Amino acid sequence: MGETVRNEKAPKKDFIKTLKAEFKKIIWPDKETLTKQTIAVVAGSVVLGAIIAVLDLIIKFGLNIIIG
Repeated sequence: MGETVRNEKAPKKDFIKTLKAEFKKIIWPDKETLTKQTIAVVAGSVVLGAIIAVLDLIIKFGLNIIIG
């Protein structure tokens, strides 16, 4: 009827070797790229935060007019 599936785990040594091999494949960004991307993320976060704050104020103002 049903066959059982056996999950055999790889030995820890193989896992560590595989992990080290994967870390060697990583291409880390240079300082200039990292700086540009960091500035872009921070600026985007500030702009998005400002948009959300303005929308929140507009909605609050609108609800205060409606509710009274």
